[in-house]
Formats: sequence, C-alpha cells, structure tokens
Amino acid sequence: MSRERIVVAMSGGVDSSAAAAVLCEAGYDVVGVTLKLYNAAGTAASIGGRCCSPRDIEDARATAAQLGFPHYVLDEVEAFKASVIDDFVEEYRAGRTPNPCVKCNEKIKFGPLVAFANSIGASKLATGHYARLQDSPTGPQLLRAVDHDKDQSYFLFGVRNEVFKQVMFPLGDLRKEQTREYARRFGLTNCEKPDSQQLCFIPDGDHKTFVEERGGGRSGVVLGEDGQTLASHTGTHHFTIGQRKGLPGVDGKKRFVLRIDPNSGTVYTGPRDQLGRTEVRVENVRWLQDVPPQGAQAAVQIRHHSRPHPAHVQPVGPGLVNVRFNAPAEGVAPGQAAVFYQGDLVLGGGWISQSVGIPEARGVGSAGTQTAVSPA
Repeated sequence: MSRERIVVAMSGGVDSSAAAAVLCEAGYDVVGVTLKLYNAAGTAASIGGRCCSPRDIEDARATAAQLGFPHYVLDEVEAFKASVIDDFVEEYRAGRTPNPCVKCNEKIKFGPLVAFANSIGASKLATGHYARLQDSPTGPQLLRAVDHDKDQSYFLFGVRNEVFKQVMFPLGDLRKEQTREYARRFGLTNCEKPDSQQLCFIPDGDHKTFVEERGGGRSGVVLGEDGQTLASHTGTHHFTIGQRKGLPGVDGKKRFVLRIDPNSGTVYTGPRDQLGRTEVRVENVRWLQDVPPQGAQAAVQIRHHSRPHPAHVQPVGPGLVNVRFNAPAEGVAPGQAAVFYQGDLVLGGGWISQSVGIPEARGVGSAGTQTAVSPA
C-alpha cells in the first residue's frame, strides 16, 4: 500500500525541519518545498543565515537530503514584493504600523504551497507554525498552540477555512524545547540554529532605513500634549503608536506617540494616561467561526506579543467590526492586526483602522523647546 504523501514547507529553520522529521518518523511520504520570497544574497543574512537567504535554502535542502526525501524551490519573489513589501512601505508612509507576516500568510504562502501539494498528489501541506487545527461539524477550527509563548495563530487568521482543510501543523502540541530536542535526536544539522528575530526582507532589522530608501514618510514636527512643538523629525515612518523610545523629554516627562498624521507629518505625543483606547474599528474582517449579529465577548489581541484584552466584538457591516474593550488598551495602532479569541479558539480577525478617543492637537505652537528627534 502506498504511503500518504505530505508536502512540508521548509524555511531552513529548526521548526520546519523538525516538522518534517516528525512526519518522516510517522511514516508519511514527505516532500519538501521552500518558497523563495526575497533575495538576500550579498547581505549579512546570506552569511549568518536568515529566512530567504541562500544559506536557508541550502539548510532546507540539506535537511531533506539527511532525512531522505526530495526538495523543491518555488520562486514567489515578484508576488511577495507586490503583495507584502510594497504594502509594508505604503502602510508606513500612510502613518500606519503594518504587519507583513500576516499579509504574507494571507496572500502569498499558503496558495502556492497548497497548489504545489495538489499538483504532486499530496493530501496535505504541513508547516512549522506553532498553532493547532481541530475538526468540527462546520469545518476546521484554528486554535492557539499548546506553547502559548510561541503561538503563531495570530498570524494565521487571514488564511481561508477551505485552505485549512488541506493543512496540518505537526508542532502545535509541542513546546519549543521539545522541538529542539526532537531535532537533536534526529541529528539535524540546523538543530541549534537560532530563531530569526527580524523580517525576512529586512534581515538587519532596520525597517526605518528600508522604508526611507523607498520614499519614506513625510517630515514634520513632534507635538506635546498642549500642542507645543517639541522637535522636528525626518519622517513619520520613524514612529508607531505607543512608542516611547527616541521621543524628546525636554521637561523630564515620559511621552508616548498617540497619533500620526501622515498628511502634515505631525506626530502627537502625550503622557501614558492618554494612551489607552476603549474602542476600535476593525476592517477587512475574516471570520473563521460564526459570530451572532449581536456580537460576542472575546479576548482581542492587538499585537503578536501583547496580552489579549477582554472586549465585546460587534459586527457593524460587511467586513467591519467595532471592538469595545472592557478596560482601556494601550498601543492600539492602525495597520496592526486585531485577532479575536474565545479561549484558544480563533474566531477571526481583521485590521485596525481607527480608534476612538484620540486626543486632538490644541494648536501647533512654538512655546516648547524645539530639538531634533533622533530616529528611534
């Protein structure tokens, strides 16, 4: 009897390599595939080994050879640039804070990978994401991973349910240290490879220079809570909502970015007690589970590493949701994803478009001391 064929998406990192090893040990007919999304050749990433570098492709190929299954590379560089990189730059220029990893999963990764799996007769696509899927009468349900510290379900709400029917996450029930031990037990060459902490297309982590080289945001001034001009700056892409680092503190007070006006280049700041938001509008919402018209209580995560905030999630139109937090949430940034959970279950998610209660400027004056802001 022929074995069930599974395609494994391989980034060259330890997680996807361990996922492949898990499936090999379980007796599946494994085929590896790596998406080439960005050409990092000639950068520091090609030496140190980060996602999308030539070394990562070689690491994936070496793991496949070690475990004894074929490996392929799919070139999606142009599609990635159009759907992820260009969007990333435009979002920063619009005064928003983008999340390219969510966009990549939604628009780039899963489509070509599932299509490849179908073309070679595979029944499933497996990835190294820390998330879980479970069957239900209405279709697959997306859940947080057992290891909440490594959970990546936040990045996956944009994947369609019909795609999830052909997907599996072998690491969803494992903790990160168990994954490492699994890779060591198999003697995988990348078992000690560090996790990538940067965006794959900005391997040095300097997103401000990356955006600046592609036009940047509008220059302007930084205002204090009373409308006083505190400093000038060279571009709004240097700032994000909730940021404190790099802001002027000429009167000894800690300030946070409250709002960014991309048209005038004005960055509004104030004390921490002005940072909390009680209500936010979320657009382009994708539901993975049915939510009643009157809405539902949920835990809303507004950034990958933030704690979920209890809130009432109220649909108000096609693809539109109003979120009312039980207590003010800090760092609500337009452009970031808001993902709705009930326990470990992902109800859906969308993109933060605006929040209620943003302080308006009291005037652009010159009462304050003006200094230059060092890009944070």
